[in-house]
Amino acid sequence: MSSIDASKATNQPTESTKSKTSLQYVSYGSERESPYLPAIRQLISQDLSEPYSIYVYRYFLYQWGELCFMALDDQDSLVGVIVCKLEPHRGGPMRGYIAMLATCKEHRGQGIATKLVKMAIDKMIVEEADEVVLETEVDNIPSLRIYESLGFIRTKRLHRYYLNGNTAFRLILYLKPGVPSIPTFPPDYGPPEVAEHGNGLMDEDLIARQTAQMQLEDAQHERFDVTGRSGG
Repeated sequence: MSSIDASKATNQPTESTKSKTSLQYVSYGSERESPYLPAIRQLISQDLSEPYSIYVYRYFLYQWGELCFMALDDQDSLVGVIVCKLEPHRGGPMRGYIAMLATCKEHRGQGIATKLVKMAIDKMIVEEADEVVLETEVDNIPSLRIYESLGFIRTKRLHRYYLNGNTAFRLILYLKPGVPSIPTFPPDYGPPEVAEHGNGLMDEDLIARQTAQMQLEDAQHERFDVTGRSGG
């Protein structure tokens, strides 16, 4: 796939607003192969704790493009991005998940990351999210400050969570009262109607299988669901 400079993109995303610093905040929207996709991948990969293939980005953006928000400068170049998803968690609460957040080094300290997180949370609230979850490295103090200033709390320490061996904190923001008491199913189980379709898997396994599905579609021009059955 050839790389497209975001500054030369012609298709404009939706839901734009102007900030006081002349940055434009926009939603990725419903366009699957946006001209901003290569720029998103390039920006996020600069600070990743582990590498992601193009299929991981497609997994999120194809299904939850409305939960991806971008900050663009006056040349329409990408300077910040947040990538999220929203789905039921083990048959229980509707869980939002912040998968990726990045800003250009030259634009840090301007509140861009905080603005992007707030926009994502606001959209999740509109979509009836019960909670929002994320992981970040224990020594990533700037990120911890941002999230904790927005009400996130540390719920778990994940030893050697990332491929580079770094440990992470899992943080959660409850959006509704009583959410912690909502029952959920264990990771490898689920209600019969959920497990039948393969959704009883843990998030990491489901992502791996769905990205593999996209690779298969690209290579063979066929559709297969995540359980391995061929599609129509």
